[in-house]
Amino acid sequence: MIKIRKILTPTDFSQHSKEALRYAAELAKVHDAEIILVHVMEPPIYPTMFEGAAVAVPPLDESFRKQLQEHLETMRREEIGDLRSKVVVREGSPTNELVELAHEEDVDLIVIATHGYTGLKHMLLGSTAEKIVRNAPCPVLTVREKAKNLCGQ
Repeated sequence: MIKIRKILTPTDFSQHSKEALRYAAELAKVHDAEIILVHVMEPPIYPTMFEGAAVAVPPLDESFRKQLQEHLETMRREEIGDLRSKVVVREGSPTNELVELAHEEDVDLIVIATHGYTGLKHMLLGSTAEKIVRNAPCPVLTVREKAKNLCGQ
């Protein structure tokens, strides 16, 4: 039998990412697993007048980091309840940070929401979920927005 001990669940605080967290919570109940709820803050990109010029990006403001941490704690209480869990705030490229965290925490499963964009939207917006599927050190469960209709929720 497959043993799932740790489930990594990224959130952007959207309703859809809360639905993915609910999937993770159900799986955590069945497997007595810990949930790692994480938000990755991508630093802003400042355009420059000179191509190739380096721009120093200031680190995440500590008060803003604390607000994100508190928001994650609220989400954890409301969506996860008494299940074993912890919250993490990271800064950087979401794909890189999530894959790195999965390695660091020896995660067994990643549960992530995906918008399911196709065509031009997919090409322009990219897909963090797709990049994670390609680079993760463990299986990835993607939860599409329409999934709630398929599951009777």
